[in-house]
Amino acid sequence: MKAIALFSGGLDSTLAIKMIIDQGIEVLAVNISTGFGSTNDRKEHMQNMCDQVGAKLKIIDIQSEYLQDVLFDPKHGYGKNFNPCIDCHAKMFTVAKRIMEVEGASFLISGEVMGQRPMSQNKDALQTVLNESNCDGLLLRPMSAKMLEPTIAEINGWVDREKLESITGRSRDRQLEMVKEIGLENFESPGGGCLLTDENFSKKMKDFIKYDKFEVKDIAVMKFGRHLRLPDGAKLVVGRNKDENIHLQNIVNDKFYHIKTLAIPGPHALLSINASLDDKNLATKIILTYTKASSKLTYKLSYNELEVEGSPFESKDEIQAYTVL
Repeated sequence: MKAIALFSGGLDSTLAIKMIIDQGIEVLAVNISTGFGSTNDRKEHMQNMCDQVGAKLKIIDIQSEYLQDVLFDPKHGYGKNFNPCIDCHAKMFTVAKRIMEVEGASFLISGEVMGQRPMSQNKDALQTVLNESNCDGLLLRPMSAKMLEPTIAEINGWVDREKLESITGRSRDRQLEMVKEIGLENFESPGGGCLLTDENFSKKMKDFIKYDKFEVKDIAVMKFGRHLRLPDGAKLVVGRNKDENIHLQNIVNDKFYHIKTLAIPGPHALLSINASLDDKNLATKIILTYTKASSKLTYKLSYNELEVEGSPFESKDEIQAYTVL
């Protein structure tokens, strides 16, 4: 007997997997990447969680499919920010069902807890996700199983329902008891996880799609740096620290110039490749303002290896009018 788990790397999905493995069932933990999960690479953490509970890990990239089918026209709308949670979950279960059939597994599991999130994990939303993904009966939610209708795995006796949980709401007391019972280490504290639920990230997304078509290659651009919109419509992204500069340097996206200061230390920056001359000149001033350059002197920057000269503003206050976030 084999099950496919939708796996975020979080505590609830880890505990759900452990409950099913403890009943003698092989579990393949599938992390479905939309591209908006985190600014950090979490593969090492997810592998550690799987190793502790005895599951295999598989990461599936659905970024292109997600942008095409879900993000910009969700049937069930958005949450508080740019998060189409119900449609997103339905897409993930649809993908998981495909994997289940390929892997020869018999059912699906997830770490969802009824009532933990008001929009996407109330009882109606949980059922809507099943209906939309054609997974009704196939998906077992071990953390809240006793509060929900029995699934195929329980009805057929593959899983003992009495060994599952009846957790509801946002309290994590029972989860922490389970952590102690199984000796789980280095688990994550609860958090939003998805960048689309973040208010500031949502502002950057809304600004981007107002001026340009959003593509998979643009996801990385959204995750780092100060974001500015210049008067003629160009987008400017300026690194805030060493780590962000490294991330921005490594982005491959033909929509943007890569800009770096010459002869003086400064941030790495990206600017729309179709920027007007006025926007280029303004971008040069803004980038230099985030260095120790003097407003009375002229400095050189490299725009995709082409040298450009300019001077900084006297004060960062002059940048505020162009700042998205």
